[in-house]
Amino acid sequence: MKVDKVIVIRYGEIMLKGANKRFFEDKLVAHIRHAISDLGKPKVYKAHSRIYVDVDHYDEDQLIERIKRVFGVALISTAKRFEVDLERIKEVALEELKERIKLDGAKTFKVESKRVDKKFPLQSLELSREIGGYLLKNEDNISVDVHNPDTRIYVEVRDQAYVFSNKVMGLGGLPVGSNGKALLLLSGGIDSPVAGWMVGKRGVEIAAIHFHSYPFTSERAKEKVMDLAKIISGYVGQFKLYSINLLPIQKEINEKCPEEEMTILSRRFMMKIAERVAEKIKANGLITGESLGQVASQTIESLHVTNSAVSMPVFRPLIAMDKVDIIEIARKIDTFETSILPFEDCCTVFLPKRPTTKPRLDKILRSESNLDVEGLIEAALENMEIEKISLDDE
Repeated sequence: MKVDKVIVIRYGEIMLKGANKRFFEDKLVAHIRHAISDLGKPKVYKAHSRIYVDVDHYDEDQLIERIKRVFGVALISTAKRFEVDLERIKEVALEELKERIKLDGAKTFKVESKRVDKKFPLQSLELSREIGGYLLKNEDNISVDVHNPDTRIYVEVRDQAYVFSNKVMGLGGLPVGSNGKALLLLSGGIDSPVAGWMVGKRGVEIAAIHFHSYPFTSERAKEKVMDLAKIISGYVGQFKLYSINLLPIQKEINEKCPEEEMTILSRRFMMKIAERVAEKIKANGLITGESLGQVASQTIESLHVTNSAVSMPVFRPLIAMDKVDIIEIARKIDTFETSILPFEDCCTVFLPKRPTTKPRLDKILRSESNLDVEGLIEAALENMEIEKISLDDE
């Protein structure tokens, strides 16, 4: 009886989507196909609330490494698949147990069965007992531990039988593009890449905008942001990065407005420009890496003044997170080491000695009235650079 090797992919929240479930499944299948496309063309398909990838001659470890980075994937297993036959199930389960003993030195086990095909004569618990007895009889120095086993042998009886023992955690979330589009304000720091990753995990398609102050900021600083964008694209797929030189605006603010308002006024311009770009690309919101109280521009008063610059929703997934928690995620998604490279960003240009931490909107608006706000925004947009970002672009 032929035994095939297949990767079994389970998802979490998608199961709760009711009549829309098929839409989310199709998105997830498409993203999995794209994630492994450069490895060849393994067959990817869905059935019975699972997604399957035929391993065939492909590298199983490479496939899993790619698949586990796809938002929407909850669990991944490599299963042996064959025609339903009780004796063959027991034999394959024994092979699986022997592999776990060899690889992990397992001394205890538990069988967990799931009978989906109701025509199969044994119920799930009966099947587990039958297989468990067979394993005990045919393998020495092994015992059953139903509470904390060294290894678990999983058996599923569907249209075919599936036997596996590994479960690799995916990232969970929802497939990218299943929940609208938003524009990420991407700096070279630790926070904004994490914010983009977190919103992307909720199924939002991401584009990004970066503000620099060239030549006051260096080309290396720009390259750093490009590198961060490429890392993010490994999770959310290819996207466009819009690059804006903020220096002319900063010079105007420096000449015509109080020094302590430089940071908050610059931030309002960033938000206004980002909103214009978001509207142009049909994005429905902005994403920032702001965390309440972390710096002068992130006090609750400052956030109020910043918010008033735009009418579009602003998503701040890090707003109540401690820095250590943000750093933990940055390490997990491989952006941390790039983020801490010592290259300046536009926020360091004309940095006031004592930035205002409790700005008043009426006072900020009076200062803005000294500037040609619309003219400065239009000039910045006219000189905007656009680049396609992909992890494959090296």
